[in-house]
Amino acid sequence: MLADKAFNGHENTSDKWVLSITSLSGAFNGTTRTYLDGMQPEDWRNMKPICLLQFCRLGTIIYDWLDISWLKACYNFGFDHFNMSWKKKGIFGLIDCLLGNAGPFASGDWILPDLTIQGSMQLNSHLHTFLNTYYFSYATKRTRRIFGINVPSSIFGIHPLLFIRVLQMSQWRHPPDLFPPYKGYRDEDWQDNDGALNTISMTHPQIPVEHPSQFVGHDSDCQPLQPGIWYYKIVEGDHILFIVNRDRAGVQFDMIYDSIFERCRKHAFRKSQQTLPEEIHQ
Repeated sequence: MLADKAFNGHENTSDKWVLSITSLSGAFNGTTRTYLDGMQPEDWRNMKPICLLQFCRLGTIIYDWLDISWLKACYNFGFDHFNMSWKKKGIFGLIDCLLGNAGPFASGDWILPDLTIQGSMQLNSHLHTFLNTYYFSYATKRTRRIFGINVPSSIFGIHPLLFIRVLQMSQWRHPPDLFPPYKGYRDEDWQDNDGALNTISMTHPQIPVEHPSQFVGHDSDCQPLQPGIWYYKIVEGDHILFIVNRDRAGVQFDMIYDSIFERCRKHAFRKSQQTLPEEIHQ
């Protein structure tokens, strides 16, 4: 957005203002979990009539429509701007939202369609890796291969909320009667996962066009660092490990964040001085 001058009234923005980007279990290329939860592989913008996502959608709409203040004080979905409260919509407004004619899910502009492989491809078609920015990513996995079959790598080391999904995603098969989501797609590439995202999705943008990348086993493998390349590591852990639960990740969490800041301080730097936004008009 900085490179595309997307901010009205700010014509001097530049991609060079961003020194580095670090991704932790980022969903660059979508996730097969969306299909397990209810998105249709053949029509990625829509959900199956009966599925977990439909249950969550209906529950979310009813929750916001009821507009119970003490409940919303505990958790608010942030849908107030859709005016779904019974005080404004009434019973017919609720029916309209439940049928998908109004409300937050009516336009198709919400996270799950974007998290399908096809939706991510569409987003990635506008994505650039800039030659002046350093890129780093940490991909997580909780699977291993035994006798040619991908299975969860641990029983007690995976969060209970994610174990079943790790198992299901490790056995994922794209429906054989449908066209694959992209040319060169292989089921086995998508079977390593962390219970929420596929490991292949977290390393760097790969579809529809693969961005420059380098796997990092040891930090010394990539010195000196070069901008415009995605340096990625694969970390043994589920999606909750260092994204949500610091206490559960423990020392590993601290080491990862320490390495990020250390790298930014010592290795990722400009070869020439950049003009800061507030200095442009001075």
